[in-house]
Amino acid sequence: MFGALFMSCVVSIAAAQTPPAAEWYVAANGNDQWSGRLAAPNDQKTDGPFETLERARDEIRKMRKKPGESPAGITVWIRGGDYRLDKTFELVAEDNGSETMPIAYRAYKDEKVRLLGGRKVTGFKPVTDQAVLDRLEPAARGKVMQADLKAAGVTDFGDPVAAAKRIELFFAGKPMQLSRWPNEGFTKIVDVVGGKPIKVHGKEGDSVGKFAYEGDRPKRWTGESDIWLHGYWFWDWADAYQKVESIDTDKRVIKLVTPYHNYGYRKEQRYYAINLLSEIDSPGEWYVDRKGGTLYFWPPADVATNETYVSVLGTAVSMDNVTDVTFRGLIIEYIRGTAITIKEGRRDLIAACTLRNIGGQAVVVSGGEKHGVAGCDICDTGDGGISLSGGDRAKLIAGEHFATNNHIHRYSRNSNTYRTAVSLAGVGCRAANNLIHDAPHMALGLSGNEHVIELNEVHHVVMETDDAGAFYMGRDWTWRGNVIRHNYFHHIGEFKSWVGTQAIYLDDWASDVKVYGNICHKVFRAVLVGGGRDNTVENNILVDCNIGIHVDSRGLGWAKSYFDQRDNTLTERLNAIPYKDTPWSTRYPQLLTLYQDEPALAKYNKLVRNVMVGCAKPIDLHDKLTDKIVTMQDNSIDTEMYLKDREANRFQLKPDSPMWAKGFQRIPVEKIGLQKDEYRPALPEAQ
Repeated sequence: MFGALFMSCVVSIAAAQTPPAAEWYVAANGNDQWSGRLAAPNDQKTDGPFETLERARDEIRKMRKKPGESPAGITVWIRGGDYRLDKTFELVAEDNGSETMPIAYRAYKDEKVRLLGGRKVTGFKPVTDQAVLDRLEPAARGKVMQADLKAAGVTDFGDPVAAAKRIELFFAGKPMQLSRWPNEGFTKIVDVVGGKPIKVHGKEGDSVGKFAYEGDRPKRWTGESDIWLHGYWFWDWADAYQKVESIDTDKRVIKLVTPYHNYGYRKEQRYYAINLLSEIDSPGEWYVDRKGGTLYFWPPADVATNETYVSVLGTAVSMDNVTDVTFRGLIIEYIRGTAITIKEGRRDLIAACTLRNIGGQAVVVSGGEKHGVAGCDICDTGDGGISLSGGDRAKLIAGEHFATNNHIHRYSRNSNTYRTAVSLAGVGCRAANNLIHDAPHMALGLSGNEHVIELNEVHHVVMETDDAGAFYMGRDWTWRGNVIRHNYFHHIGEFKSWVGTQAIYLDDWASDVKVYGNICHKVFRAVLVGGGRDNTVENNILVDCNIGIHVDSRGLGWAKSYFDQRDNTLTERLNAIPYKDTPWSTRYPQLLTLYQDEPALAKYNKLVRNVMVGCAKPIDLHDKLTDKIVTMQDNSIDTEMYLKDREANRFQLKPDSPMWAKGFQRIPVEKIGLQKDEYRPALPEAQ
């Protein structure tokens, strides 16, 4: 009896000593003169929630300067509604939480909270200016509307193509198409006529941006003063925007403004024209007259009953050296640049947010440790999704940033190459359980050391590019210790003009990567090892791929010049790292003797216990000597008898497969892709 009473008293005392959590409220109908302690205005309208996030932030700062115990946690509850952001919501070190007092800015219950970086455009009216009507195609006359952006509060009309400065139009929650020709796909360069020929890897071109076109469409562009072309000018993995200097419609020659594309230009390469008033010829297209601030738009539906926004703000949320702060359950859209930036700090989290209709990236993390993006829906970004960079490469200390359980799709709308759904840089970051699809180029990429990319599902990416991979890394011997495991890559684009596309692309001497337990289905190449060493490709299932696994010693072939001279990108990056000192010398001793060990050869690569079914060329050992130096053990090149669940596209080995006796390990397909958890209570209907 006494013992029970004593324990009860101890618990009561402990509870009394635990400080309560602090809560404030923000609402669209709030007032920054109120206390912010009420979830809704009182009947007398004398107290209630704050109106702005800044007011809640400042109140937290004031509270923390007062003497006394800190609360167990702080939550700013944001009521449902639209919040127009006139400036970036900035948090700095004085806005820190801690592990014992975390701070959260989050949606109240299940209410829909939108932070909007754009301005709503109204007052559309038919175009009546005859000079404008004459420039439009007959089918567009009477369909194209105009609105005054200045009346909407927009004074910065941005740039047609520059990242973070590009103004965009959104209608009914979707990005609209800046006027272009052709409306779909590309037209092609007929011939290059710059007069400075070049030849790269056997491909002839010209370093000057001057080329011939066919047809007479550019005759319609007379009077256009700011024409841009977007194209793949020499290689199908390198897009760029180029401004037009002049068009000779008699000779059918276009001359571009310098600087020219760094790779040059080549016959038959693809491009299209944008930012022309005269090319608003289909629903959804638009153009801004920057001199007058007039928006011209062919709405695809009733403009009176659907909201129209233009992006204005560069960044929605900025966190600089902030610790233990969470943003949860918010919708952020209509941003010109990156929606959320995090610099330095520790343990910040972006959770269960919807980040969409963004000109740049969704979240960029630079430095710090243990920041994360979890359970977010990211779509319709102009560039990429999530970029994580952290850790100390000189000391090989992990940053431990993570991107988990995010649905990322329809990204890389404006910049079509090297904008990833998730990228990892530095040391020791992780991307897991993400669902990634619908993009012109790569999905996942890394630079640095000891990252883990696992349990992701990736499909319908690399849909517009060549010599590219759904996962990509390359051209640095020092990026080592990375793991690519238990991912499901399928239906990766098969556009091919030269090299083809890959699921996992270890390009240009990428080394010491473990490719383990992945499933690759319907890819041109499943795995490409491009000249690197110490890579292990093990326990993977590769189905219906043109080529299963490719390994080459390119240092003996087309890339021989890299080893004929000691000063090149590889040696520069190697010498920039203290690889002769600990911990590098003990963790990666292979680097100490690299140049004494035939560096041009793809040595010490292992292909072990891989199952290849329906691959036209299961293993491709390319370049001389490669077949003599690659270790191959217990790989299965056989028929469908090894597989089950093929129709469901969830490939596993049958129970009687002889591969089990050879040590093949089951791939946990049920754990791949999005999972239900605290931040994602339901999965999207269509994946």
